[in-house]
Amino acid sequence: MPPVESPIFTPVRIGPVTLRNRVIRSAAFENMAYGNKPSQDLMDYHVAVSRGGVGMTTLAYASVSRSGLSFDGQLWMREEIVPALKEITDAIHAEGAKASIQLGHCGNMTHRSTCGGTPVGASAGFNLYSPTFVRKLREEEIETLVDDFGRAVELAREAGFDCVEVHAGHGYLISQFLSPYTNRRKDRFGGSLENRMRFMRMVIRRVMEKAGDDLGVLVKMNMHDGFRGGMQREECLEVARELERLGVHAIVLSAGFVSKAPMEVMRGAMPIRTLAHYMEMRKFWWLKAMLRLCGRMIIPTVPYKDAYFLEDAKEFRAAVRLPLVYVGGMVSRSSIEEVLGAGFNAVQMARALIRDTDFVNKLRSGEVERSECRHSNYCIGRMYTLEMKCNRCAGELPCALRKEIDKAEERWSR
Repeated sequence: MPPVESPIFTPVRIGPVTLRNRVIRSAAFENMAYGNKPSQDLMDYHVAVSRGGVGMTTLAYASVSRSGLSFDGQLWMREEIVPALKEITDAIHAEGAKASIQLGHCGNMTHRSTCGGTPVGASAGFNLYSPTFVRKLREEEIETLVDDFGRAVELAREAGFDCVEVHAGHGYLISQFLSPYTNRRKDRFGGSLENRMRFMRMVIRRVMEKAGDDLGVLVKMNMHDGFRGGMQREECLEVARELERLGVHAIVLSAGFVSKAPMEVMRGAMPIRTLAHYMEMRKFWWLKAMLRLCGRMIIPTVPYKDAYFLEDAKEFRAAVRLPLVYVGGMVSRSSIEEVLGAGFNAVQMARALIRDTDFVNKLRSGEVERSECRHSNYCIGRMYTLEMKCNRCAGELPCALRKEIDKAEERWSR
């Protein structure tokens, strides 16, 4: 069958970088950077996605410093991993795709055993997510973190990446400064939105300086935090306008707060049994027990539908003129074309490409019209402990997990 004509498969520019089409593999956490460095699994996955037809693939959640690490399987940007990253970008380019890397810092969502010290955040407190006590960043430490972001961009260029994506959403460190829920500071970094944007502004200016004329810069941000007391639409619109003034090349529009409203990000139900099953019993026995007893109350379901952020995102499309990348529920040709037709420059997707790395090529050839992903979210429940994988590719599963998956898929199909 000949290729089906569609705006999906037309080139798009992000700053100095031209992508062959408008599909980007989003920066969904792979948990494949064992020992905080690139692995063969990480390379194999992103090469497969590139071969499968995306315009660009994004290596996820690379921390700019040791203090920003959440997981042992998360990339940590440092000189010693550059050669291995260069092997990955060379292999991605050989398949005709561009390579991006998401840079961030998890802030209060880590633990001493992972980040090497007391976790830090915009404000002091206790984070149930880890769980751990958190101390407030001092101003001189904030300056050091800005330097870390700049250095990470330099390493990304050295490693052959075409773009960097700064993570300023989902309740990670930049988002922790932006949100009144996590920022209770009384200094020049807290209080008014102007002050709460200060850390983001410092980071983005440094990133743009280091990106120069040859690296594309995207920023992932929230359109809302997803709960009362967090950032709401009007403040987020002002953040988008500020990013436009700072000269970033594109904004990736998302929502939700991993430590407070995680399923606002991903939609559907968190597979509680799956999440608890893969946790290490010796280390997380208490959390496994809590999840089994009251997991649905801790992580409530947020209904899934295709293009679930689109109506929110349209308000941002009307407010700014720079390129916008849509993410959220991109699993079919019709939904992607609807988003592009609404004025968005590109789309990001993950779950469809976890289910089938060849999904984009199959869309282009007309072999499929939508992904076979059935939104059980097994990949999400698994990826915090093991490498990211679809339940259809995970082999024989325990009966309890299979029942949970089947129930979720049946709910979605209705």
